[in-house]
Amino acid sequence: MLIVDLETTGVDPARHSIVSIGAIDFLHPERTFYEECRPWNGALLDSNALSINGFTPEQLNNENRKTLYEAITSFIKWVEESEVQTLGGHNFGFDWAFLKQTSDIYNLSWKPHRRIVDLHSVCYTHHLKRGIVPPLKDKRTDLSFNNVLKYIGLPEEPMPHNALTGAKSAAEAFSRILYGKSFLDEFKQYPVPEYLAIH
Repeated sequence: MLIVDLETTGVDPARHSIVSIGAIDFLHPERTFYEECRPWNGALLDSNALSINGFTPEQLNNENRKTLYEAITSFIKWVEESEVQTLGGHNFGFDWAFLKQTSDIYNLSWKPHRRIVDLHSVCYTHHLKRGIVPPLKDKRTDLSFNNVLKYIGLPEEPMPHNALTGAKSAAEAFSRILYGKSFLDEFKQYPVPEYLAIH
């Protein structure tokens, strides 16, 4: 599994753009990917999204910054060099839609495969296996990424968000929920909760 996180200029892939891509190989965690880029020409910049990822319009429109085409083709090359190419992440339908839209914009032959692994669903299922109700808000699941991180014993994702940090945190969450153990050295200072430990 390749765990991927994106930072974007908003929430609508038809109007907003990817501005950074982070990924880590779950089989080979020493293999990571991170690139920042300019939005596609004409993409809207939502101030709420920029307040989360910390990019400014001036940074994003800097001509010295890689283009989105350069970033996505570099990412695709990294994916194609991977032993297992199944994509996953938290609430990964969001990221998948942006990857698909970007592939379509540039008429690339590579498309993100529809069979994905979603951390939200894995964490939701773990709650049910323990016989507890996942947190709800407005009668719907409230397992935000920060709530998943809290569940696995990690602090909230630091601000501003960084795509590689997000991907690594998601990988740590997958490992703790699936295998009951820490995954990356940078998170070993945070104990695995007892209810996740596999004895």
